Amino acid sequence: MAIAHRAACGSQSTIPQTAALSGIVNVCTFPKGKMIRIGKLIWSRFSHLLLRPKRLAIFEACLIGLVSGLAALLLAQGVGWLGGWRQQVTHFIPAYIALPSIGALGGFLSGFIVDRLAPAASGSGMSEVKAVLANVPMPLNLRIALVKLVSATLILAAGIPLGREGPTVQIGAALASQLSRWFPTSPDHRRQILAAGAGAGLAAAFNAPIAGVLFVVEELLQDVSGITLGTAILASFIGSVVARISGSHNLDLDLHLVVFNTSFSASEIPFYLLLGIIAGGLGVLFNRSILTSLTLYRRFFHVSLPWRIGFAGLITGIAFAALPDIFRDNAGLKELLLTGNADWQLVAIVFCIQFFLIVVTYGSGAPGGLLIPSMVLGAALGYLVGVGEHQVLGLSLATTYARVGMAAFFCAVARTPITAVILVFEMTTDFNLVLPLMIASVTSYLIAELLDEGSLYDRLLAFKGIHLTKETSAQDPWTDLTALNVMQPKVETLSSRIRLEEALQAFSLSSHRTFPVVESGKLVGIVTQKDIANFSARGLNGENLVSDLMTPEPVRINPEDTLAYVLHLLDRHNLHSLPVVEGRRLVGIITRSDIIRVEAAYLNNESLAQPKLERSRIVHQTKSPETGQGRILVPLSNPKTSLTLLEMAVAIARDRNYEIECLQVIVVPRHHVLAETPVKTAEGQKLLKQAIRLCQAWQVPIHTQILVAHDLSSAILETIEERHIDLVFMGWKGSTKTPGQVFSRVVDTMIRQAICEVVLVKLTDRAIFERWLVPMAGGPNAHQAVRLLPGLISLTKTAQVRLFHVYDASEERQANRVDFEPTEEILKAAAEFLKPQVNASILTTSVCAASVSAAVLSYAKQDGSDVIILGASREGLLQQMKQGNIPALISRQSNCNVILVRAS
Repeated sequence: MAIAHRAACGSQSTIPQTAALSGIVNVCTFPKGKMIRIGKLIWSRFSHLLLRPKRLAIFEACLIGLVSGLAALLLAQGVGWLGGWRQQVTHFIPAYIALPSIGALGGFLSGFIVDRLAPAASGSGMSEVKAVLANVPMPLNLRIALVKLVSATLILAAGIPLGREGPTVQIGAALASQLSRWFPTSPDHRRQILAAGAGAGLAAAFNAPIAGVLFVVEELLQDVSGITLGTAILASFIGSVVARISGSHNLDLDLHLVVFNTSFSASEIPFYLLLGIIAGGLGVLFNRSILTSLTLYRRFFHVSLPWRIGFAGLITGIAFAALPDIFRDNAGLKELLLTGNADWQLVAIVFCIQFFLIVVTYGSGAPGGLLIPSMVLGAALGYLVGVGEHQVLGLSLATTYARVGMAAFFCAVARTPITAVILVFEMTTDFNLVLPLMIASVTSYLIAELLDEGSLYDRLLAFKGIHLTKETSAQDPWTDLTALNVMQPKVETLSSRIRLEEALQAFSLSSHRTFPVVESGKLVGIVTQKDIANFSARGLNGENLVSDLMTPEPVRINPEDTLAYVLHLLDRHNLHSLPVVEGRRLVGIITRSDIIRVEAAYLNNESLAQPKLERSRIVHQTKSPETGQGRILVPLSNPKTSLTLLEMAVAIARDRNYEIECLQVIVVPRHHVLAETPVKTAEGQKLLKQAIRLCQAWQVPIHTQILVAHDLSSAILETIEERHIDLVFMGWKGSTKTPGQVFSRVVDTMIRQAICEVVLVKLTDRAIFERWLVPMAGGPNAHQAVRLLPGLISLTKTAQVRLFHVYDASEERQANRVDFEPTEEILKAAAEFLKPQVNASILTTSVCAASVSAAVLSYAKQDGSDVIILGASREGLLQQMKQGNIPALISRQSNCNVILVRAS
């Protein structure tokens, strides 16, 4: 019975243990062959226990607290060492030379690092962390943490009067965010870990663990759930312990002031109320001044971030060089205020100077915090009120009011009264200050809210266009996002005029199961994979057209429709995708995969798209009567090739009865405001006038535009969308030396994102277009390339077109079979299409070769071809290019003019 019982138990619960014991025996017997297996087994069991939600939260909170504390330690030590060196330099070099020079150099280096490596690391970082915790997609990762650490060390050591609490909060949150990527968890858990990282950073900066937790709850997260409090408390405690053990708690206010006895009496209440009122009013002024500084820098200082911060460092150095030595160190200023050795007139002057310098330096984008500077201002303000009270009542010292003033001004800026009281109490450990702190902080908070609602960090986010509400964290993507936000603008389509056999080949080369059917860019139907596979069952054959099989008037949506409505249609009609149309024009498509992508981005707190640049500005425009048949966009930039390129586009427009849209883009630096940047348009207008004369000679309507934009490709895409472009006709070099790019940044973007047909032309010095070579592989884009020929051939009086097909040896052996007949039929159909439309000799040639590109290049040289026109396959043009496929090899190695066609 005992044996049977053990066997039964083993069959249910002890098999893994038995396997583990067996593994251990094998390891002991064959240590070299089994060590990896037993190691994996141990790690599997360990990770299974560790990755339970609560245990993982505790582990991550401890790790985050430790790492955040060490990061705060590195920042403090770095600032202390470099700041001490800065003070020593003034003993050898005059202060009026050393301080401005070091300030400017430190500011420039800090700005350079931020600008080049992580622009999101500029500023305090506190508002960005608050936005991320409110589920606003913003970057927060290890790169930002490292850049913030280095740049903040440089800028604070250079003497700029900002604090290190903002950087430590952003560093802690960024490290926590990176950890959440290494240990993927739920979005709620990730949010709690980020809050713990932010709390640990603040606690390490102030050596105040309770205040770190309260600041997270009161200002950043506004969540008091058990797991949030637990992780925040644990991380803040460990971060503070690391700071205290390392001896970096130089923000403590315990400056051996035990000789001064603090006291509080009821008769002092009016003075503490007065301190709260003044602090509330000046706190509002401080917040508004910060925003005004940011606005002025954006509007008038059209220079890059390094120069702005360098300028702020220069101003700071000049100001400190003019002040007494004690004020050249922010810690020295604080010590002077809290020991009661300062003259009130000097304190008033320093308050004004510090106020001005903080506003100027933060507006430049310097990576520093505002809470410590606000506390220094509060200490100066409290000191002045304390001097007045001492003159009237003589009850308390000015140093007592200085410490209370720190909390009052902090509260007016951050709007966190509880955090302000606890923070100063933790830093002073003086129970006699609790009631004065509460009176002044609450009064300051009420006055500040009465004058201007919202904390400084809310206002900073609003300045960036981010408006947080209580419902921000509970937003639903299905109601907030529209089809325009999610759709794929690049759509694989079929023409209604192609044969079913060609459509079948298109499906075989594509991963899509549904193809919209278009005529002149207008949606006329839809064809599914199931339809095309069973066309014979419906009495059709490969010679029938797609229009005979398609489903006319398919279910479609508009760009402004919400995702909730999109989901409703997908489920109601059991569809895999929905075309997006404006009127009848196809502008995009949404698939179930896109819906999954949106849900994943929402759950992971990621952005669905790149931040948009400022829209381009029109500085010159002409218009002509419209035909309504279609438009060809011709971006002009190079005067040497522009007229030839335009002649080719006009020939196509005349053949199709299209209009020409000529565009020239003047690109200005991104930090310039487009509406305020002066530009010269004389050369552009001269080029456009030549284009107008050419189109008038050919009797083709032409519209022209000169745009000012931050990005050339974005301006072209905007024009495609706004002017309803059907075809983009642009020049290209044929290759690029830039790593990671196929043609060039602009052309690559057009190929990926343009929703219309794209034609690329590589022109040589020989602008002759008599002998045309058209390699064909039977794909839909080859058909599109053939459709361009009637217009292009009109450029010359005598022309020869050779339709060219390359097959390998295996095809040659089967050439007498029916397997090879479809390709011959394709060449024959293309020739029959061209003969009645062009005044040229049409030839067809099939060649056996191992390499298609080599065969095309060899035949083009042998035949003396002037132009090679290629149609890209439906696999995706850029993917072919990166793999070194046919069009790339031909364009790079050929001496002919090359035209490459990508259908819409």
